[in-house]
Amino acid sequence: MKDHIVNQQWTTRILCLVIGVFLSAPETLRADDKSPDFSRSTYTYKTVDQLKIQADVYRHKDSVKRPVIVWFHGGALIMGSRTGVPKQLKDLAEKERFVLVSLDYRLAPEAKLPEIISDLNDGLAWVRKSGPTLFHADPSRLVVAGASAGGYLAQMTGISKQPPTAIVSYWGFGDVDGDWTTKPSESYRMGKLIAKEDAWAGVGAQVLTSSNKKNGRGRAAFFLYLKQTGKWINAVGGFDPTKDRKKITPYCPIRNLSPKYPPTLFLHGTADKDVPVEQSLSMARELKRLGVSHEIITIEGGGHSLWGGDRVLIERAFKRSTEYIREKLSEP
Repeated sequence: MKDHIVNQQWTTRILCLVIGVFLSAPETLRADDKSPDFSRSTYTYKTVDQLKIQADVYRHKDSVKRPVIVWFHGGALIMGSRTGVPKQLKDLAEKERFVLVSLDYRLAPEAKLPEIISDLNDGLAWVRKSGPTLFHADPSRLVVAGASAGGYLAQMTGISKQPPTAIVSYWGFGDVDGDWTTKPSESYRMGKLIAKEDAWAGVGAQVLTSSNKKNGRGRAAFFLYLKQTGKWINAVGGFDPTKDRKKITPYCPIRNLSPKYPPTLFLHGTADKDVPVEQSLSMARELKRLGVSHEIITIEGGGHSLWGGDRVLIERAFKRSTEYIREKLSEP
């Protein structure tokens, strides 16, 4: 009975990792939506060994160049899909007539962190180069947002050669080799331990850009194994954290900040056991030291995806995040 309860808790936490409390389930826009001319189109922005890496673009049917929101999904870089787009961002894009782009990327462990980051950079380069023609984007005004691992990817864009206008990081992280990733998680070891051979049996067959019902269960078990053993960065990055700190540093935003980093908003729960709130607090402290504009909102008692926090405060935090995006995209 105890194992059953713990397994249910695992399932809830994994769902929070992938979609979050405030994210909508994968959906298609219906003909009866309040703005019929706000629709989704799918493009292939990159092909690697015949694997199409795609983007969903939501926008109104006009030819006016619009500011852009780019979304990166969460899922520990192992799970998730571009179809998991926050309803709040869809509503914001629809109301303000922004372009909303949700990018897929190759998933670990079949692809490693350097390849995932290359997809991130290529996706943004595609938005900037092809967006004005393909879907009438104005990439001079571009906000990047993401949740959990997607929040990490959003933070990584700030240290790229061409940073965005601003960043919104929902319970993201600024390092990939801290104790929180390299030591076994006691909370994940409370239930049944996943055997190494069982964990790896569910992954590795082919490189994927999204998880679903067909392959998601095996990937969830693999994620549990990595949390139970503290081997996440080994599997996701192909790095040994005890030997490869210099190789890992380019993939840690916290170790690459400068006064040129974009304005950033952080949201995080103080009781997050998957990505500690210190990950956002430390980024905010360093940005303050560097004189970079930023905001941080913490939800007392909120877990990953702010789960368990005060719902009024959570709604207020999400409202501020959409206001922040609107403000940044409205600036000249």
